[in-house]
Amino acid sequence: MKAASLPPRLKCILLLLPSCGQSSSFPFKLPPPPPPPPLLRLLVRSRPYSLTVTATATPTGSASESCNMLNTTEYHNATSNSSPSSITIIDEFTRFCYQRDLPRAMKALDSIQNRNVWAVPVTYSELLKCCLSRGAVHQARLVQKHLFSRGHQPETFLVNILLNMYVKFNLLDEAQALFDQMPHRNVVSWTTMIAAYTTAMLNDKALEFLILMLRDGIRPNMFTYSSVLRACQGLLNLRQLHSSIIKTGLDSDVFVRSALIDIYSKWGEPRNALHVFDEMVTGDSIVWNSIIGGFAQNTDGDEALNLFKRMKQAGFMADQATLTSVLRACTGLALLELGRQVHVHVIKFKQDLILNNALLDMYCKCGSLEDANSTFTRMLDKDVISWSTMITGLAQNGFSRAALELFESMKASGTKPSYITIVGVLFACSHAGLVEDGQYYFRSMKTCFGIDPGREHYGCMVDLLGRAGKLDEAVKLIHEMKDEPDAVTWRTLLGACRVHRNTDLAIYSAKKILSLEPNNAGTYILLSNIYANSQRWEDVAEVRMAMRDRGVRKEPGCSWIEVNKQIHAFILGDNSHPQIVAISMKLKQLIWRLKELGYVPQTDFVLQDLEGEQKEDSLSYHSEKLAIVFGMMSLQKEGTIRIRKNLRICGDCHVFAKLVANIERRNIVIRDPIRYHHFSNEGCSCGDYW
Repeated sequence: MKAASLPPRLKCILLLLPSCGQSSSFPFKLPPPPPPPPLLRLLVRSRPYSLTVTATATPTGSASESCNMLNTTEYHNATSNSSPSSITIIDEFTRFCYQRDLPRAMKALDSIQNRNVWAVPVTYSELLKCCLSRGAVHQARLVQKHLFSRGHQPETFLVNILLNMYVKFNLLDEAQALFDQMPHRNVVSWTTMIAAYTTAMLNDKALEFLILMLRDGIRPNMFTYSSVLRACQGLLNLRQLHSSIIKTGLDSDVFVRSALIDIYSKWGEPRNALHVFDEMVTGDSIVWNSIIGGFAQNTDGDEALNLFKRMKQAGFMADQATLTSVLRACTGLALLELGRQVHVHVIKFKQDLILNNALLDMYCKCGSLEDANSTFTRMLDKDVISWSTMITGLAQNGFSRAALELFESMKASGTKPSYITIVGVLFACSHAGLVEDGQYYFRSMKTCFGIDPGREHYGCMVDLLGRAGKLDEAVKLIHEMKDEPDAVTWRTLLGACRVHRNTDLAIYSAKKILSLEPNNAGTYILLSNIYANSQRWEDVAEVRMAMRDRGVRKEPGCSWIEVNKQIHAFILGDNSHPQIVAISMKLKQLIWRLKELGYVPQTDFVLQDLEGEQKEDSLSYHSEKLAIVFGMMSLQKEGTIRIRKNLRICGDCHVFAKLVANIERRNIVIRDPIRYHHFSNEGCSCGDYW
């Protein structure tokens, strides 16, 4: 029977039947087929036959897979010799399956099993979809048992549906066992298993299955490559797969290109991702979002924003995914004004939790707690990320009490704290000097929330004890850590030793840091100055020699400030800024004013072989001082001066910023890699401890 001779209604039914191997990533969701008309039910009453229909290939499989849904050549059915009761029970079974009445369908299945008859394949596909939607694992196993009973071999598309169902139920062993017993496997079968192992982080298994698939003579499609790319465990695997994709001609597919860009970005190769992007004209926003997100996650906010401009110039509209990546770029660059412009576009969309969390994170990390609190309050839905972001943001910006109060509100809301939440809570306790509260949260985090303490939690506790002057307890806690302490932990202890002037422990901590980070210039300089202050000149010479032998040079300090939607960068010793002469003159005048008020430059962080005036001159042109003066010259007095810095702010610049904020009545926010400093006429939010 040819398709042209089919009644119109049956042809319509064939067109509406969903693809049996349809991937979850297929962009179109077809409606469920209507209950079968009498013509379709008659298929099980007549003699066996083969129905041939011309069809279009599905996204995840071949054209024949869709057509075979109605191929009953190999199926037992209620023939002319069958009793009327068999025909009736098949009718009932079919009706219950399409009505998604699982209990009655399963009861009818028992009757069919006892009568040694089968319905058409499409009916079973509806039953299996019903099992999947209801999480009915036991019933699904009974369907499988029926389909394989008495030596019967179901159609490949039905086995693929079973495979997909077991994968969705996270029953990979059963999926593997079913896959192993399949006499015929198509691209859908292989892709389902590859995607399952990739999702389960069994990357070696996913790559092994791709090799076996190729040996079996099955050609991967775009969904296969999109899945297996996520299983790449290094650049070597990635480049091999990329070559294979080019040979098959799938490098132009939007999903494959997007996956390639994502994986190159994941492995820290955004420039290679950009090469993939630039190889051809991009006609899809998915690929634009991938490349913008790739640079944003690799902390190259400048390039991410440039690509965003290119996207708009190419005529593409930004969606929620685009804006989320742009906000992350603004966060990394501390571009508050640009972030506020993006917020205007966010408002145009329906509230989106991921987008709102990115907006909240941006405001917290740009030091604008008023905007962050306003965003948090207006959020209709909040998850653990929302609460953790706000708690950590408050703690990092010096609002410790508010952070702890919000933590109590979080628990009252029924949201379970995460690993990051407790880091924020302990940071708040450290910042506020709440030793007993911090120790309580640290000791109870396992019993109360089921969270094992990690390096970050121990680091917060070392900071808390060090701030309180309990250095011996801090050292003891470090030695109790399950994991080996990292350089950050020892650097935290070193900071406490510097504040409390514990020379021996400072030297011990510095040596620990250098054993982990032998090229850390700041630690060498601090250790050299500690030795010099103790008159240990031989040790000073030894440190200097180690620096020379290793070629260690101190990274130049750089500060960025946003003025009139433009970023201005200042680097120590760089005179390229067009207003550097005026800035330097203003800075000298300001320093003289401060000296009249008792300001004395602190030279602890300058190498001790410089003479006194040389040390002061070196300090005078630190990048944050230049940025502060430029902000005073360029921004209105009521405007906050916001600066981002690549290195930890030194003690002298901290004193300078405090004094300037006081005498000029200016609010200054400096974000360095350690924490946020909010300077006002009342001092600094860090309490002079950082």
